[in-house]
Amino acid sequence: MAFQSVWHYTDLPEDIVDIIERDLTEKFDPQMADSRLQGDALNKEKRNSQNTWIPSNHWVAGFLWHYVMRANRENFLYDLTNIDGESLQYTRYEEGQFYGWHNDSGLATHYKPMSVGNRGNNNENIQDFINENCETVRKLSFAMQLSHPDDYEGGNVQLLDEGGNPYIVPRKRGTIVLFDSRTQHRVLKVTKGTRKSIVGWVVGPRWK
Repeated sequence: MAFQSVWHYTDLPEDIVDIIERDLTEKFDPQMADSRLQGDALNKEKRNSQNTWIPSNHWVAGFLWHYVMRANRENFLYDLTNIDGESLQYTRYEEGQFYGWHNDSGLATHYKPMSVGNRGNNNENIQDFINENCETVRKLSFAMQLSHPDDYEGGNVQLLDEGGNPYIVPRKRGTIVLFDSRTQHRVLKVTKGTRKSIVGWVVGPRWK
């Protein structure tokens, strides 16, 4: 039986996680801006945090990719191609910030055919053909915990299982959590301190 989510306690030495966090802090913290929803909408009633983007040619992406491939091989067995947008999201939640219930992939984010049979015009038929053969969708989501759990309070990542029951994923520093991108999840409000993480999505051909 495959699982909806899996996690790896990487047991990285604290010094290694320190290096990752320090590298990202020095290079990317100055680029932090208010986080937006899919479609680039700003809605702090739904999502209140800051983030910036790490290109997938950054060395930490190669490290994370190993765990993505391992989890897929051992559990999900999805048809995957690459990290969405060839970038990772470096995210920061400070006191009072949160992200409400959402999923990272759903029909609302997928292409809807414009033509029906042969009734579409040429442009619609061409666009449908391109998307039917080239569209990719998010299939796996993953997150690496950067902050030490003693550095903040609240801020737990909560997922809903297939029965609609909520559960909290581990917050041990260095842990990598991976789950089906259609899974409903949220980040509870941080009540003290700052929580940092690296988040990403892996895409593949549209489900058939």
